[in-house]
Amino acid sequence: MRRAGRGPQDEQAWWREAVFYQVYVRSFADSDGDGVGDLEGIRGRLGYLELLGVDAIWLTPFYSSPMADHGYDIADPRSVDPLFGNLADFDALIGDAHARGIKVTIDLVPNHTSNTHTWFKSAMAAGPGSPERDRYIFRDGKDDGPPNNWVSSFGGPAWTRVPDGQWYLHLFAPQQPDLNWANPEVHADLERTMRFWLDRGVDGFRVDVAHGMAKPAGLPDMDPRAQPMVATGFYDPRFDNDGVHEIHQMIRKVLDEYPGTMAVGELWVSDEERLAKYLRPDELHLAFNFKLVLTHFDADAMHAAIERSLAVPRAAGAPATWALSNHDVWRQVSRYGGGEQGVRRARAMALVELALPGAVYLYNGEELGLGNVDVPAEAMADPRAKTAGPEHSRDRSRVPIPWEGDVVPFGFSRNARTWLPMPAEWAALTIEKQLEDPDSTLSLYRQAVELRHEHAAFSGDEIEWYGAPAGCFAFRRSPGGLICALNTSAAPIPLPPGNVLLSSSPLVDGKLPPDSSAWLVKA
Repeated sequence: MRRAGRGPQDEQAWWREAVFYQVYVRSFADSDGDGVGDLEGIRGRLGYLELLGVDAIWLTPFYSSPMADHGYDIADPRSVDPLFGNLADFDALIGDAHARGIKVTIDLVPNHTSNTHTWFKSAMAAGPGSPERDRYIFRDGKDDGPPNNWVSSFGGPAWTRVPDGQWYLHLFAPQQPDLNWANPEVHADLERTMRFWLDRGVDGFRVDVAHGMAKPAGLPDMDPRAQPMVATGFYDPRFDNDGVHEIHQMIRKVLDEYPGTMAVGELWVSDEERLAKYLRPDELHLAFNFKLVLTHFDADAMHAAIERSLAVPRAAGAPATWALSNHDVWRQVSRYGGGEQGVRRARAMALVELALPGAVYLYNGEELGLGNVDVPAEAMADPRAKTAGPEHSRDRSRVPIPWEGDVVPFGFSRNARTWLPMPAEWAALTIEKQLEDPDSTLSLYRQAVELRHEHAAFSGDEIEWYGAPAGCFAFRRSPGGLICALNTSAAPIPLPPGNVLLSSSPLVDGKLPPDSSAWLVKA
């Protein structure tokens, strides 16, 4: 798909304003009736993604894995787990997606492997000081305890002791030992993995924990007040060490051999100067931006988050990215209060996000207005629920999406026992029902994505802010001219002059109601 106002010279940089759609593979569509989504299920639903109008999909891991962390613990990164299909299924999926004009990006997980990976098994068998152990981070303990005070992002210590007395590092689950990126074999293996998938036609990678691979010399203690993946300002040597940039330069060098491919990094880096380094011309093409995810539904706070989100990539000459949810955070409907209010606010923010210059990442199911699900503790599968407690489970935002029909599993599978239980009340939110309703959240997304693709008002990388009443904002894309207004106040507000293209809620006497947004163009 070609963007309004962009010519053929921009096609190699297709990601700069692309609409990506995150497919959580386990939860999108199940083709074989085992209750778990798979590659063939995705291929069978590509027509829906084409109808939605997305430019690209991002597939979460489908590689061979014991599934301790649902695929982010990889036993073989150059294979397909039988749970999801096989390499022929992947090749068929990528071929069909490309035939429909949809790019395919996949997860790259360079920080760690599974503890069932052949390398780790060899390391355990070889013993201390061996070349096999040097592929991971094994250390002797200190005072009969772990080598330092690092904690895991999933809760508990970041070290596990092995029978010979040494300890290995895992910034996540114990089943996910961290690789030693000071070892050239680790670099060579990632390059081999990248080329394996690039040669099969993938269009790019989402780099998992892109700020986490390099570790500081000596592995100094962290400030115990630091929190994983949260900007606390306390000393945290586990992440964002300078050596990580060498790794991204290697990744970029490989990608540059495959024109039209890209990489986006998952980067929880709060210091904006340090974040900008990841977007230098010889590193990542895009950096995930979590500022909207972390911001309350408040116009002033959103204004500030947007300004900061634009400033960092602009300084690096890269496009911004926007996301309101993903598989690791609460869905926006629930974040914004749940119920009807949460849906109204999520619809409003969808128009704000899709109005902004840069790349947009949608998470499967957000276009249906889905909220979090109260998954019973006994049904939870997230390892974080087991180590940090059920209240920290990410399963609530990973429940399979409803396709059609009036009873569970709503066309997701032939098996009513899906890998996470689906709520009966989603009968009103199926894709089938929403496609037939011009006022549904799905219809709003479809219209918004189509306008973003086709209307000349969406051109330009700059935005200009209007004066607006308290609790509201309005900005204009420049030079295209699209105007986006958001009302987070408690009263309807007059809109800026112009013709309304689309609104997230019906206007009231020509005014924008609370918890709503609208797109306009000058008459």
